[in-house]
Amino acid sequence: MRAVYWLIANEMEGAVNVCAPDPLPNEEFMRVLRQEAGINFGIPTRQWMLEIGARLLNTETELVLKSRRVEPGRLLEAGFEFEFEHWRDAARDLMARIA
Repeated sequence: MRAVYWLIANEMEGAVNVCAPDPLPNEEFMRVLRQEAGINFGIPTRQWMLEIGARLLNTETELVLKSRRVEPGRLLEAGFEFEFEHWRDAARDLMARIA
């Protein structure tokens, strides 16, 4: 949300990727989240499970199943500073807030 507010205040034009500066695969994302939450295991999500969820949400599974490496190049070049540059730090902060 800070990035969105920053973009509004700085009136940037054109497409801007609002995403973390240190992209990582979903498997690593979930592994770190489980570690920081103190959960020892995760139940694998199968494609058919995602398809059921996507149908209920009236969307496409492609949003979850396709891999896209996206970086916030324009945002960083324009001077935006992330509070957390790495997912582990953000996950740790998140878990501290909900504990």
